[in-house]
Amino acid sequence: MTRTAVTRLKRADPVLRAVIERVGPCRYAPRVEGSHFDALLRAILYQQLSGKAAATIHARMRDHFGGRDPLPEELLAAPEPALRAAGVSRQKLGYLRDLARHVADGTLPLERVESLDDDAVIEALVAVKGVGRWTAQMFLMFRLGRPDVLPELDLGVQKGIQLAYGLRSLPGPKDVVRIGAPWAPYRTVASWYLWRLLD
Repeated sequence: MTRTAVTRLKRADPVLRAVIERVGPCRYAPRVEGSHFDALLRAILYQQLSGKAAATIHARMRDHFGGRDPLPEELLAAPEPALRAAGVSRQKLGYLRDLARHVADGTLPLERVESLDDDAVIEALVAVKGVGRWTAQMFLMFRLGRPDVLPELDLGVQKGIQLAYGLRSLPGPKDVVRIGAPWAPYRTVASWYLWRLLD
């Protein structure tokens, strides 16, 4: 996908072409290790924490389950004090249990999520407490490998557009969607390049 995407994006937008030439080869790749449930559990745990702090809490929680991520049923059955002792806040624990409940009762059909279109995946995910549109879009991009996701609420994408296009102020979500329209159907790769531009 990425070679075709880069060729199409360079043709579609001269500004993005300059970004691509500056950043270099595309190294975007979805994460395939673990289950979809593991990926969402990790996404919730890492919200609003530094990577290092979140990784420590995640490792401690995994220790409680024998060095691996729990199954939804195991997370629901785990005693709250043990997970709180691992560093999981009460609010995050509520989010994680809500995720586990949605998966366990089939409301969030992770086993067939690949067959759903992007909007249906977002709709199913945002029904879980603690999972917003941005987290759902990251799941689409970095777990399911969907090629045409533009996270319009993402600060990095907004800053990347501001820098690339020489805008005086940060573009809002509607501006991001408008500016990014020519990048379809490869807006995931375009977003990756905008993030790398800021590195």
